[in-house]
Amino acid sequence: MHPIQPIPPGPGQESVWDYPRPPRLAPTSKHIQIVVAGITIADTRRALRVLETSHPPVYYIPPADVHMAYLRASAGQSFCEWKGQARYYAVQVAGRTIDQAAWYYPQPTPAFAALRDYIAFYPGKMDRCTVDGEVVRPQAGGFYGGWITNDIVGPFKGEPGTMGW
Repeated sequence: MHPIQPIPPGPGQESVWDYPRPPRLAPTSKHIQIVVAGITIADTRRALRVLETSHPPVYYIPPADVHMAYLRASAGQSFCEWKGQARYYAVQVAGRTIDQAAWYYPQPTPAFAALRDYIAFYPGKMDRCTVDGEVVRPQAGGFYGGWITNDIVGPFKGEPGTMGW
């Protein structure tokens, strides 16, 4: 295994190698939007970010800022050692269904209680996700849901050769 060589952050950038493990929950007032089939299904300045070593941030959006009419319960669950048991949503917009497009924690662990019912979307499954107007690049790997923007540097878990991180 090659040693990890973090990319030094430039002015106004964050390195995912400066994020903690266990992860930290941080509020953000950045403008988050999610668009599918030309319809904005989520729009907020009240998101919470989960920041974890080697991962780009995952943005969790309060349900009040999501058009819940476009979400349906989806099969499956997953478990995070830090946040607890996650459940999934499918997104249904304009006759299109995107299965397991988003997830949430109905009963998160006490350390992440503020995430209760907040919704995280996989940016790679949406038509467009933006942070302050910048189009997000999805974190590599089908399981991860990190949002990569120009103010975040890696390397990021999920890319080829990162399985053992």
